[in-house]
Amino acid sequence: MRTEDLKTKVNILFELLRWNKPTGRIILLIPAGWSLYLTPESNPSFQMLLKIMIGGLLVSGLGCVANDIWDKRIDQKVLRTKNRPLAANKIGSRTAFLILIFLIVCSFFLTLSLPDNGRLLTVSLAFCALPLILIYPSAKRWFKYPQFILSLCWGFAVLIPWAASEGNIQSIVLLFCWLATIFWTFGFDTVYALADKKYDFEIGINSSAVNLASNTKITIQICYFLTSVFLGICALINQLNFIFWPIWLTTAFLMQKDVLKVFPESKQSIQRIGNHFKKQSIYGVFILLGLVISS
Repeated sequence: MRTEDLKTKVNILFELLRWNKPTGRIILLIPAGWSLYLTPESNPSFQMLLKIMIGGLLVSGLGCVANDIWDKRIDQKVLRTKNRPLAANKIGSRTAFLILIFLIVCSFFLTLSLPDNGRLLTVSLAFCALPLILIYPSAKRWFKYPQFILSLCWGFAVLIPWAASEGNIQSIVLLFCWLATIFWTFGFDTVYALADKKYDFEIGINSSAVNLASNTKITIQICYFLTSVFLGICALINQLNFIFWPIWLTTAFLMQKDVLKVFPESKQSIQRIGNHFKKQSIYGVFILLGLVISS
């Protein structure tokens, strides 16, 4: 195989897995980091961090492939997605399905490699997460708020690292970290859904951006407010030092400020939506850094 052909195939694979767009991968790994640095130990080993990072890449890729298999016909009708590998016929559905199976198998074996004390629990959580990840792309066809299903998927990014580290999920801190992740995800993915709102109307599929209508802005603001509150409660319970609080307060303010930049909706808001999504990953990283240096 020529070097050019190999490079083209690798690029197509990266596009399919969205590994060419790091923001979406980072924003999944952030809650996993929150979880690990809020555990009683709060100092995960390098090996644990590496496995969680690899797991996040595998699972996010898995979700993207599943999404594109479900949405091939829909993606062809949407400006933002019509050039995705499956929609543009750069790769066949059978090949995409085989890649999906491969990613599931790799994720399963990675889960088996996690510490013994939480292995059974992490495997059980992974099996619970998988159906949600696989059916989420179909949710826009039968559920008014598919972003809520995605939020539940994101929630496992908090539960599995905690279970791997602690061997249990019985913690009030974990509960608030999970809630923070649920509301944060619903908020930023509702903003993301605004980019396709016009096409969703035309095609007749659901999203929170469509069904919340005039309540979209206030809902996103409430979601970000609750995210900040729940993370603040986690910090209080864990008695983090003073360094965390200026970081927390700044990110809470910036999250709210950035919602205002997306509204009112206009032709220019597509660019603002993309910027908003990227900034959420930055704010999430700031919170994570605050947890790391304050633990």
